[in-house]
Amino acid sequence: MNQLSLQATADASCLIFPNLPNDVSLQILARTPRCSHGNLSLVSRSWRSALKSPHLFFTRSVIGCCDQLIFIALRIHNSSFKWFLLDRSLRRLNRNSVFLRPIPPIPLSAVGSACVVLGSRIYVIGGSVGEIPTSNVLVFDARFDEWENGPKLKVAREFAAAGVLNGKIYVIGGCLVDSYARSTSWAEVFDPEVGSWAPVPSPVEIRERWMHGSAVLNGKIFAMADRGGVVFDPKESVWNVVPKRLDLGWRGRAAVVDGILYCYDYLGKIRGYDAKEDKWKELKGIDKELPKFLCGATLANVGGKLNVVWEKGKGKSLEILCAEIEVYQQVSGELRGSVVGSEVVWDVPYGFSIVHCLASEL
Repeated sequence: MNQLSLQATADASCLIFPNLPNDVSLQILARTPRCSHGNLSLVSRSWRSALKSPHLFFTRSVIGCCDQLIFIALRIHNSSFKWFLLDRSLRRLNRNSVFLRPIPPIPLSAVGSACVVLGSRIYVIGGSVGEIPTSNVLVFDARFDEWENGPKLKVAREFAAAGVLNGKIYVIGGCLVDSYARSTSWAEVFDPEVGSWAPVPSPVEIRERWMHGSAVLNGKIFAMADRGGVVFDPKESVWNVVPKRLDLGWRGRAAVVDGILYCYDYLGKIRGYDAKEDKWKELKGIDKELPKFLCGATLANVGGKLNVVWEKGKGKSLEILCAEIEVYQQVSGELRGSVVGSEVVWDVPYGFSIVHCLASEL
């Protein structure tokens, strides 16, 4: 904290609180929920500067005062996209309501982008614009509510799989068909310390074009194609095909909580895949609190809890709903869940659909 104090007090005229060292003041501000920062920034120029400072976010992380955030991307009539923030700290201001807050518009809407969270940043990777795949990477820094251009991919791609492991982003597939045999960049990795993408060698025989799902499980990256899928172990630099049982049961978007991969199936059930047993299990204990069918459901791990976001028709509009589920595995191996909360977070017109749901701490 001494280094923070020196940096924060470089200008003695910019004390956050009179008669208090700025490192102490930062700890006070760091304990306020992020949803209050907008109003607090109006107090003074020094408060506004402190609330936007990287030192504040570092302090929040050190003292364990981060807020759990959910970022949701909605597609409008199969064309443009809008991103929203669901911040549960708003409950502290409005006891029973959680709202979606629009974030600044994304500079370029692309269909079939892969999205991941790395630290405080959302990476929107590739996609197609006017049915032409792109190598663009757009980055949203949640600390400052700003979009910026990230380092471009080596290969243009759409409907690729992506995952974060050991502080690096891996992207798999989504390449054009005629590039299968000669492309050395069917898979790529981004190291933020280097600031550029690098090819990840892969055997030709495993390469598929379209990927419909991805997850990081037990130190490996799983990427599901239309038929079958691949699993990559970065530590050993080894590629394999996914287990057949996993392939048969994985449908749509998935989330991993405590080493179990959860997804929502077409029969209206949330199921979890136990890699140790190579077995799918129904998540029990939630039937009475959740609807049988969750339209457009997507899942995310938010602070160790399974969150499910889905759509529901209501008159001439749609409701976007979110349920927070505490999940655990019994000694018998059975998966159980308890719904902590379930609420409507926003009303949107028909024509909107959920595309991505990402979790972050800030």
